[in-house]
Amino acid sequence: MAKTSDAKARVYSRYAREIYVCAKSGGCEPEGNLSLRGLIERAKREQVPTHVIENAIKKAQGGAGEDYSPARYEGFGPGGCMVIIECLTDNPNRTFGDVRLCFTKTDCKIGTQGTTSHSFDHCAIFKFAHDDEEAVMECLLEAEVDLSDIEDEDGSLSVFVPHTEYFKAKTALMEGFPDIEFEVDEIQFIPKGSTPIAEEHRDQFNKFMNMLDDLDDVQRVYHDAVL
Repeated sequence: MAKTSDAKARVYSRYAREIYVCAKSGGCEPEGNLSLRGLIERAKREQVPTHVIENAIKKAQGGAGEDYSPARYEGFGPGGCMVIIECLTDNPNRTFGDVRLCFTKTDCKIGTQGTTSHSFDHCAIFKFAHDDEEAVMECLLEAEVDLSDIEDEDGSLSVFVPHTEYFKAKTALMEGFPDIEFEVDEIQFIPKGSTPIAEEHRDQFNKFMNMLDDLDDVQRVYHDAVL
């Protein structure tokens, strides 16, 4: 029970920090800040309490508080898998030291910018219920969105565009389909390939992921590992 409670607290804390940063940098009104709107919707889907969301926005409205900056680390995890770690930090030196320790404690190697990111696609992803792929494609192309791919699965469409096209694509979809409700609305790193993790490296991989999960500054971890 305590582990479940701790895990929920970490999720709430990460969303609170990300919402605070997003609201502070792009505006506190979801209607005018599409990133914030998507983030709030995602937080609600993960059952983040309303008061956590509201307090983060109020904190941003106040103008004071911590100054967090994004930090990204890349490297090779257990079994040679490729890893990208995204953080929000108010102390880059501390965060780098904490993340590096996760690598060294599991006999892995942290790299420099570009070490592994070339093996991932940096995409904006939108998933929503819809059965007319051609209409969605036409909507995006008319808005001159650089469409990477559309996947149709069980009555839902997943739209993939370069991360730089996030705002243009989301605006086009919302204007073209006013009743749209996004199941997924976020920017991710998607691995181009995969690295199978051998049995002898699986415990080490789980330890590595758990250590990263315990770090307050870590927001997301992307990898190409297949267990």
